[in-house]
Amino acid sequence: MILQRIRQHERGLLFRYGDFVRILAPGRYWTPSRLFTRRRTRVEVVNTLKPRFDHELLEVIARQPEAQDELLIVELNDDQRALVWKDERLVEILGPGRHAYWKANSSLRVEIINIESIRFEHPRLDVILENADASKRLFTIYVDPSEDVLLFRNGRLMERLGEGRHVFWTGTGRLIPRAVDRREQVLDVSGQEIMAKDKVTLRVNLLVGYRVSNPVEAVTVVSDFSQALYRESQLALRSAIGTRTLDELLSDKESIGDEVKTVIARRASEFGVSVRSVGLRDIILPGEMKLILNQVITAEKEAQANLIRRREETAAARSQANTAKLLADNPVLARMKELEALQSILQGAKSTFVFGSGELTGQIRRLIDQEPN
Repeated sequence: MILQRIRQHERGLLFRYGDFVRILAPGRYWTPSRLFTRRRTRVEVVNTLKPRFDHELLEVIARQPEAQDELLIVELNDDQRALVWKDERLVEILGPGRHAYWKANSSLRVEIINIESIRFEHPRLDVILENADASKRLFTIYVDPSEDVLLFRNGRLMERLGEGRHVFWTGTGRLIPRAVDRREQVLDVSGQEIMAKDKVTLRVNLLVGYRVSNPVEAVTVVSDFSQALYRESQLALRSAIGTRTLDELLSDKESIGDEVKTVIARRASEFGVSVRSVGLRDIILPGEMKLILNQVITAEKEAQANLIRRREETAAARSQANTAKLLADNPVLARMKELEALQSILQGAKSTFVFGSGELTGQIRRLIDQEPN
């Protein structure tokens, strides 16, 4: 015989011929020698300081009457979960199935929760989410102040989530969150090669400012609202440029932006997007067209310069003709102009002149033509 001692924090599982017999409480037990009865009788000693009891024969052991006194059996169906607390500290989160804990741990508490509502709320949620089992049993979604999150369950919209933290049970269906940014964004429609009305190929870059006004429609009406808006912007831009010549495009780019905005705003409103602004960022011409356009601009500027020059010359000639007519009609004014001209010519010279009768210009001419004695 062999003395088998089971301490206070232990329990013994007595098996005979491989079948479970009973649970042995703390104490001393005499068992036959293992040399002769190894296959007939054996005792498994279990440490109850580890509250969870796992055994391959748990279903058999749980059916024994004395097992009900020693073990806390937790039976969970598919729509139930449980929180196991020891000394008010979370030990683990249980899923469906049969679970057993030693009652020797009197501070053990099991909290069973029905998960039909899917959403999980608890006063000690922060503590629960820190547990190692939380990532396996719970699905956490964090929503920023600038966004909305649409939660789909098995392909159907279940809930629209606002700012904050939202926790749901896993194993309740396929949960897929779709985040939608509600801030104003800019869509760059770049590198679009489009032919104008006069058969000139252009490369146009368009900027579209937009904001999601209805997150539900933005996610459910189209598969990707930003790609849908990009496609609509391309089509509207091609339509607007195709009806204008190059000169019209270069002279009035704002009207193109207004026309494109009107078209895409109407279409974008159907999938929950509000268009705030539309504008042409660049109009890029082919290399040979740039050279031709520069030559045209140079010729236009030269023609304008020649026109201005001719206008100035005509104005000057007209002014001189008016002056000559005025002097012819006023002899005194003509004499005063002659004196002013003479004063300007002789400015700085010390000379004295004595004028006789007749016109001043005639007297000067006679003095110049007079031969010296």
